[in-house]
Parts: sequence; structure tokens; C-alpha cells
Amino acid sequence: MIDMHHPLVVLAGRLPWSRIEAALATKFERSDRPTQQLVAGDMFGEHDVEFGGGVSNGGRPRLSIRLMASLVYLKNSFNLSDEELVQRWSENLYWQFFSGLEYFEPRLPCDATQIGRFRRAIGEEGLELLLQSTIETAVQIKAIKPAELERVIVDSTVMEKAIAHPVDSRLLEIARHKVVSAAKRAGIVLKQTFAKEGKELRRKAGGYAHAKQFRRLKKTVKRQRTILGVVIREVQRRIESPDFAPDNAKAVSDLMMWLERAERIRTQQRHDKNKLYALHAPEVECISKGKARKPYEFGVKVSLAVTHKSGLMVGARSFPGNPYDGHVLAAQLEQTTNLLQDLGRSPTQVIVDLGYRGVDADNPGIEIIHRGRYKSLTLQQKRWLKRRQAIEPMIGHTKSDNRMDRCWLQGALGDALHALSCAAGYNIRWLLRAIARLGVAWIFCVLNFAGRYASIKAFETVWTDKFRQLGLNLFAIKVPALSSSLEPSPI
Repeated sequence: MIDMHHPLVVLAGRLPWSRIEAALATKFERSDRPTQQLVAGDMFGEHDVEFGGGVSNGGRPRLSIRLMASLVYLKNSFNLSDEELVQRWSENLYWQFFSGLEYFEPRLPCDATQIGRFRRAIGEEGLELLLQSTIETAVQIKAIKPAELERVIVDSTVMEKAIAHPVDSRLLEIARHKVVSAAKRAGIVLKQTFAKEGKELRRKAGGYAHAKQFRRLKKTVKRQRTILGVVIREVQRRIESPDFAPDNAKAVSDLMMWLERAERIRTQQRHDKNKLYALHAPEVECISKGKARKPYEFGVKVSLAVTHKSGLMVGARSFPGNPYDGHVLAAQLEQTTNLLQDLGRSPTQVIVDLGYRGVDADNPGIEIIHRGRYKSLTLQQKRWLKRRQAIEPMIGHTKSDNRMDRCWLQGALGDALHALSCAAGYNIRWLLRAIARLGVAWIFCVLNFAGRYASIKAFETVWTDKFRQLGLNLFAIKVPALSSSLEPSPI
């Protein structure tokens, strides 16, 4: 039903699935529960009873680790949401073969929410393993030389969070609504919630901002702050009263969280540091990258490392707190070294921009090349430096093709997982292009050497073995059509 020469089919036979399954299986082992003891009574008197010990066999069987790992690969390789991914998987023969199925099954592989749970279960360590497997596969199929892994380009970008543009009037109204809703769930009935007035003030603020009537806008936002303060103080008085007896401890803890965030929204000013830009994502930071088209981006800083010559991604890591670029270089190189340790390589030369100046002491044994020391560079280093900007389109493709333009995952952990998933998806697409390129190169190599053999039979014997070693098996289809037209060379 499928073409065995398809790059995705070839890649399915090259990825180290057995190693991935063995490494991730420990994340899903059932835990050993302690034995519980109770005193029970019957017609013969009281006696001790033990129950609940050992490993439970309850629950439905887990899905195949290879299936879930392949879904993580495919999701970021083809820029799909979880819902779109499972729907297209049920229709795509090649994707099902890539996932380890032997027969086509017109069904969903799993519920879309299980992909997110699998991603959280394996954590950063598991996603680093998936990224490491793509790097080792590239070396195995000889798409990249191991020596190329020692020279990398490092740069940083902003991975934006899935939040609306932060506006004071909108944040104040959302904070009021969140506090009122959380108080209601905790069993607190407020005397006044300002729901109607809050909605009207939000509408007025939007109109005044659009018309550039900033004096009226300032007055409206001030009233919104006053309303939010009234609601916060009323809820706090109800909590501190002796009559307050909550039934749900989680509802009370959620209410305290929303009160703390609402108070931050109410008191923060324009030029304050560590401001809150989204109620549901407090980890979001405002980062300026000097772009004229987009002065400020709201998300987290992500550092990427790619090989200097071939552009294979060998590192992706998020850094909360908006640190200086040079201060994250050591951590990025540490991750890249860990990913390359099974190959016996580590980065020794790093090409960077001027944002990484002055960190040579923090990275001993690493040759840092940037244009700030251009006069002291050798001719070879100057040639390497000319390719530094090659990482910029790679960052662009990672954002447009592999979902790094917007992170929908929750919290700082979600940012770290999303950055690694996008890097793994980028490498899968890189491998698919490399396999197609190598396959075409072998075909032209076959046609070139075919005329040098005096016998077609000798030609078939030599090149069938070479294709069989690559796992492509191209000769079985291509050569029979050619052998009738090829004639023995007089040479």
C-alpha cells in the first residue's frame, strides 16, 4: 500500500525505537503501594487484615510508547494541533507505518488529550532523548559527519506565549471577574460584584484608546482599579471573619492565588519591573529584541544551537527571567554536550553574535568566535563567521513550520517542553530532506557507474548489496527498467 522508498518509511527503519521505548518505559511503571492493615471482626472474633499491597494491575493498558513518541515527532514536524494530528493520523498510511503499525487502521490512535499527558509524563529528559535520537540517526545515515558536531552556531529568540496583548483595562476587568468567580466557588456571597459596571468600563476604555482620548481613558482605568480594590478587600474581610467555614480546601487555595495576582495587577505601574502580563500565565516576560516591526514580545527566551555546516539542531533550551544572552551560553553548551555524549563529540567552537561577548572565562576550552574580535581572527575563523547568520532562517522555519511561534503549554515547564518538541520536529523535517537528497544522489551514482561495467549482471550484483546496506532497496524497482535499455560498454 505504500512506497518503501518514501523518506518517512526509510526514517521509520532508522530511528532507534527500541532504545527510546526502553528509556521511556521507566516513566510509566506502576508504583509499589505499601500494605495497609486494619482490624476486622467476624464470628470468630477480631483479627488483622492486610490489603492494598504490591503493584496494582488496575486500569486500562497503556498505549505503545513508540506510537506516542511518533505522535510527538509528527505533531511538531507538520505543525499540527493535537486534534488535527490524531485526525490526520487515522487517514495517513505513512504516518501509521512510522508509528509501528503493520496494517492500516481507520481509527484515531488515541484521544487528543493523551498526547499532552504523555509529554508531561516523560518531561524534559524524555524530550531530550527524542531530540538526541534524531541527531544520532543523522550521523548513522551519514547525512552529517561527526566532526561537524564540534562547531555550532548559537543564538537566542523569543518564544511567545499564547496570551492577548496586555492592556491595563482588560487585565483589571479579568482580575475582577476571576476573584468574583473564585469567591463564589469558595462559598462567599459578595454584596456587590460590579459585573455590569465593569463590562461597561471595559467597553469605554477600548473606545477612548482607539479615539486617542487619553484623559478619559486614564479616568476610566482609575475607576477600574477602584472597583477591583473594593472587591479584593471585601473578599479578604469575608475570609478573615470567624463565620467563614469553607467546605472545599482547593477552592480556598485557588481564591488566595487569584487574590494575590489581582493585587499585583491593581498595584503595578507602567515602569515597574517583574510585572504581571497575564492572569493565567504569570511566567510571561516582556522581552525587547530591537525589532522595528515588533518592539516587544511577551513570552520566554529560548536558546538554539545548530551545526555550523549542515544546520542540524543540536540544542534547544528555555531560560525564564530574560537573562543576558552571554550568561546562558554555558548552560546551552552543557545541554548540547549531553546530547552528543553518546557520539563521543562535544562543541569546541561556537560562532555567536555580539550579545555573547565577555563570557570566555565562563566557558573554558571553548573557542568563541564573534565579530567583536574580527581583527584578531584567522582567515579560517573569518570564513566561519560569515555563516553565523545562517541560524536566523532556521529560527524562522522553526517558528513557522514547527510551532515555536506560539507556546500553548502551561507554565515554565510547558515552555521547556515546547522548545524541545519544536527542535525535534525541525530535525525530523531535516532528516526527511536528507534522506530524499541521499536517495537521489545514489540514483545518479548508479547511472554514472552503470556504463563502466562490461556486464549488466556484474552491475546488479555490486549495487544491490550497496542499496541493501542503506535500507533503501531502490535497485529492485529502478534497475530492471534500466537494464533493458543499457548496453554493455565496450570499455
